[in-house]
Amino acid sequence: MPRTPEQYEEIRSEKKQIIIDAALSLFAEKGYHSASISMIAKKANISKGLMYNYFESKEALLSAILDHGFKQILYSFDINKDNNISDEEFEHYINSMFTMLNENNSFWKLYFSLFVQPSLQELVAQKMMEWYMPLLAMLKDYFERKCVDDPETEALIFGSLLDGIGFNYLMAPSLYPIEKVKKQLINKYIKR
Repeated sequence: MPRTPEQYEEIRSEKKQIIIDAALSLFAEKGYHSASISMIAKKANISKGLMYNYFESKEALLSAILDHGFKQILYSFDINKDNNISDEEFEHYINSMFTMLNENNSFWKLYFSLFVQPSLQELVAQKMMEWYMPLLAMLKDYFERKCVDDPETEALIFGSLLDGIGFNYLMAPSLYPIEKVKKQLINKYIKR
């Protein structure tokens, strides 16, 4: 029996995710420039030519990985999608970020490594601005409602804290008291 268009789309989505997972693993392990399309295709168990049916280039594949990762971050931030962050949503976001850090080390290793690769900084900056600007606006609004003196700067400091925590944790997970840090961060930002 022939497949339906929906079945073909499901198969295509599954194959695309396999390619993304293979690329993410290799980019995180070997670095973006050292991981070739051939290596990604081999890890995904498809031909190199078939890779280009899903992604036009290695940069397009990286872009898809970043979109997926940033979408997860943004999705965990404003749970009810009203562009207004409550204390409960803010605490959920902090918990979610720490969970994502634990469960998706490959994405975060790639994320931090991209910042020091000059040839990729423009792509990374563009993707970050697409996803980060709405997050920054909601954070700024949250801190305004908390009567913080400079809400925009506080939002930037909070983002920098998360980046620093993530970087330090990935560098030495066994030495970094991640649960204590999470608890302290929640206590710092969510006044009970």
